[in-house]
Amino acid sequence: MPETMETASRRLLGRLRDVMAADAAGQTRLDRIVGLIAGSMGAEVCSIYLFRDADTLELCATEGLAAEAVHKTRMRLGEGLVGRVARTRQVINTADAPAERGFRYMPETGEERYSSFCGIPIQRLGDVMGVLVVQFRDARRLTADEIYALEVVAMVLAEMTELGAFTSDDGAIMARHQQPVLFRGATGQEGAAGGHVFLHEPRVVVTNPIAEDPQAELVRLQAAIDTLRVSVDEMLERSVSTAPDQVQVLEAYRMFANSKSWLRRMEEDIRGGLSAEAAVEKEQSLARSRLVEAGDAYLRDRLHDLDDLSNRLLRILTGQGSDTGADLPDNPVLVARNIGPGELLDYGRRLKGVVLEEGSVGSHAAIIARAWAIPLVIHARNITTEALNGDPILVDGDQGVVHLRPDETVKSAFADKLAMQTRAQERYASIRELPAETQCGRRIGLHMNAGLMADLPSLPSSGAEGVGLFRTELQFLIRNQMPKRAELSALYARVMDAAGGKRVAFRTLDIGSDKVLTYMKPQDEPNPAMGWRAIRVGLEKPGVLRMQLQALIRAANGRALTVMFPFIAQMEEFRAARAEFDKAMERERILGHPLPAKVEVGAMLETPSLAFAPDLFFQEVDFLSIGGNDLKQFFFAADRENERVRKRYDTLNLSFLTLIEQIARRCDAAGTPLSFCGEDAGRPIEAVCFAALGVRMLSMRPASIGPVKHLLRRVNLDDLRDVIEAARQRGDQSVRGAVSDWLRGQT
Repeated sequence: MPETMETASRRLLGRLRDVMAADAAGQTRLDRIVGLIAGSMGAEVCSIYLFRDADTLELCATEGLAAEAVHKTRMRLGEGLVGRVARTRQVINTADAPAERGFRYMPETGEERYSSFCGIPIQRLGDVMGVLVVQFRDARRLTADEIYALEVVAMVLAEMTELGAFTSDDGAIMARHQQPVLFRGATGQEGAAGGHVFLHEPRVVVTNPIAEDPQAELVRLQAAIDTLRVSVDEMLERSVSTAPDQVQVLEAYRMFANSKSWLRRMEEDIRGGLSAEAAVEKEQSLARSRLVEAGDAYLRDRLHDLDDLSNRLLRILTGQGSDTGADLPDNPVLVARNIGPGELLDYGRRLKGVVLEEGSVGSHAAIIARAWAIPLVIHARNITTEALNGDPILVDGDQGVVHLRPDETVKSAFADKLAMQTRAQERYASIRELPAETQCGRRIGLHMNAGLMADLPSLPSSGAEGVGLFRTELQFLIRNQMPKRAELSALYARVMDAAGGKRVAFRTLDIGSDKVLTYMKPQDEPNPAMGWRAIRVGLEKPGVLRMQLQALIRAANGRALTVMFPFIAQMEEFRAARAEFDKAMERERILGHPLPAKVEVGAMLETPSLAFAPDLFFQEVDFLSIGGNDLKQFFFAADRENERVRKRYDTLNLSFLTLIEQIARRCDAAGTPLSFCGEDAGRPIEAVCFAALGVRMLSMRPASIGPVKHLLRRVNLDDLRDVIEAARQRGDQSVRGAVSDWLRGQT
């Protein structure tokens, strides 16, 4: 009777387990493994290529090719058929390798005799570690059963590579998670910090990839699946009672947890010789490899669901929960795929930095990182699969770069950078109590942005004159249900108390876009940044807006109150929002509650349309605050989440500065105070340019106040305005070069 696929696979894995169990050096193990696979497959050649570094594959063992080519033959990621397998994470199975797209002949290997080629990615959870290759003299394609057997073997090789089973003392095969790695991501929050890795979700380690008793493994898998289904059902029940709008997401979880095809594939893997854990991880690795290639947003979400569910199942099988009991290391830098605001806040202000594989510049994590004045790097792809708890790490939020396990040269250069920053902060501390008064006698108000009670202690130490923006949405985002009016009122009162009489501008709820409340029905919008968000939500759900306005009025308790409405696009929206505030004031008066001694009601100018509102709008509004982040992305039609376009457009582009100047002139004519709020307000060169164009108040993160004040006190705004005007007359696109040259001449 011919051997079944599962029997052949199990027999091969059994022999592979014996090789791994033998006391031998890493190179010897690899040499035995390629011989074993070649013999089992009836192949003339079996080779294993592993990554030498992030971009280079190296022939580490072979049966059939020239032995002298081992550790000599190397190729770049994407180069040749082997490099193409590694880059695409896809199997290449061809009967005529030289005719295949991308084929590259390596003369030192002697492979010209072999026509057929089958390359299998050696990958673990989306992290490609190398490529397994078999070749035949005859022109033939491998069958689906043969490819399946090789995929199972590749899965085991990935696990053993992760565990360091193939390292050699001579350094020919280096241990994983030991070498310096550079990750290029994107800036979520500027700043620099060094410390040690703390993984938000420590990686599950599969130490037994090969099963001795498939039947026992099937029983273990089914028991874990049953536990998983129960936990998903319980989450669904809790969601129905406390957050009904999460039901759709959890229903998708339940669909996967009950998926017969998912369970069938894992059962096949176990019958083929894998342990239950390895079978789950094999399917998870395939899902992650598809996730990388998925362009459709719906498909990406579903693959994310499957990935998350696989993690839960792995933790059930291994007992390796997300809470490992590990203590935060010294100077902890949090590393995660992504993280919600509540989870991030649980870590407190002990964190020195945050690094995410995903995330966005406007995400909850970015908002909190700005509030804590710690660097955040997003889109650091694959860092969670490379980093280990306790690894040394350097985070450069200014450049969007992360150095994991840096070498001494990088450490030294980074230490110099941190020392320079420390000296600068000491210099700024000496002017903390001095006004931001320019050489021409103009005084610029410098305020700070905040969103947490923990931010407020920074108010006196930063030298800020008040809070130009208090983001009220964070208290909504960190909960799984709508906060009560009394809770909000108590919080806002504590904020005012902590401000010690200084002005605090409370921005009403700014949700939508990338700030989504789990307990509100999500909106399926193609472009959420320009969709149902901020004041549009407040006016369509006036109950929420009224509740928040009442909480603010009660929190003031007779003190001055400043409120501003976000994302106003036209005068009628401001009038409607102001009417809601007036109604809330009247209701509080009728109830006999004390009213604020002074009221300022303003608007965020974040859309170009509001800059062209009627003069009457500029007269009616008590103050305006330019929301620079949104205004710039709408002005240039450049999504600030899109790295390919957002850096193309300079804030100091004369077209954008002309808009700022026009807004300043209209506010000045109407006698309306104007501020600029956003990341650019905290950049010294941009800040002095805004001031030269008539903006008299800037609001920024606390750490930026010192550098901005330092430069403002050294410049003459009239002279700077002449520099900007000269650049305009020359037809310059941006004034950055001209202003930078002029500033160098002032020092």
